[in-house]
Amino acid sequence: MLLLSILFLTFSCGVKTTQSLISDGDYDGAIDRAVDALKTKKDSKGKQDYVILLEEAFAKAKDRDLRNLEMMEKEKNPANIERIYNTYIQLNNRQEKIRPILPLPLLKQGKNASFPFDNYSDQIVSSKNALSKYLYDNSLILLKSPNKLDARKAYDDLRYIESINPNYKDAKKLMANAEFKGTDFVNVYATNETDMIIPKQLQNDLLDISTYGLDDRWTVYHSVKQKNINYDYGLIVNFREIFISPEQIKEKEFIKERQVKDGVKTLTDSRGNAIKDSLGKPIKVDSFKIISVNIYEYRQYKACQVTAQVDYVDLKTNQLLQSFPVTSEFIFENVYSTYRGDRNACDESYLGYFNKRAVPFPNNEQMIFDTGEDLKAKIKNIVVRNRFRK
Repeated sequence: MLLLSILFLTFSCGVKTTQSLISDGDYDGAIDRAVDALKTKKDSKGKQDYVILLEEAFAKAKDRDLRNLEMMEKEKNPANIERIYNTYIQLNNRQEKIRPILPLPLLKQGKNASFPFDNYSDQIVSSKNALSKYLYDNSLILLKSPNKLDARKAYDDLRYIESINPNYKDAKKLMANAEFKGTDFVNVYATNETDMIIPKQLQNDLLDISTYGLDDRWTVYHSVKQKNINYDYGLIVNFREIFISPEQIKEKEFIKERQVKDGVKTLTDSRGNAIKDSLGKPIKVDSFKIISVNIYEYRQYKACQVTAQVDYVDLKTNQLLQSFPVTSEFIFENVYSTYRGDRNACDESYLGYFNKRAVPFPNNEQMIFDTGEDLKAKIKNIVVRNRFRK
């Protein structure tokens, strides 16, 4: 009984929602709900409301579309060409959505619901060709503009032509031209204002924007200038200062103590007499002792700090657009220890230092290169957050 009540409420709610969609003028929304409900048990009495609502929604949707088409075709406004094409597509798609579930019986009337279908193939082809011609001609005009945004609009229009009318004229060739004209080309390079040599591998790594995983449809970065390309922007990594600390070994001596179990002993009172339990046996307790260790700790330390500035430059006007300061640091540190005494007095977490030894300090070039990993991450963050063209 409960299950039947739930099913009835669900059905009732679905019908009311479909009625509400029709009242709001969302005929296609109502059609979607009704078609979905009628995919199963369409001939049952319980689905009659959906059949009636589907018939009503289809008639009203078709009537509205045809009236809109009549008005747009009378206006002869080129701006309506895409709407005309899409409306014919919509009329056809609506029919194809309903066709698989036909016929739909109206049980009380003893007949099938009426869905007068029309063949829109001629109108679809005609409006598609008209739209393709309109967008193609408009793209030719846009491609004559020096404005890159116009080229991007032409690209979008030509790509749309290809999606609805493949191989239309030379749309593919024009699309490639529009893509090139609409792209911002950025020359990425570095300058060194410090008195130190920047490792060549680090420069190449920093300037290889392709490894940054950036996804910018209309921006191409080149660290090596290419022929036949007029660059729009420059992304300049200016190395301003490099500080490398001296190699340091800091020594420290300290003592660690710990209380550890050292067997058992008899519990005694203040006079030294054994304390016994209820059975007269001496009570035994754990015996502890203090162990200690002298630790001699050595800490190798060397630091590198690189200060740079990322400049965005408009190469057409030679104007500085934006500047972003960047500072990165890399620290080399190695800690090792020796000891005298009982090493068990140390915490377990410290014991590993006794197995380590002194290692060679990295040279200055390696320190600068290691700092580059953090520097690269910060430059990537700048490029991601700050596009050249807003």
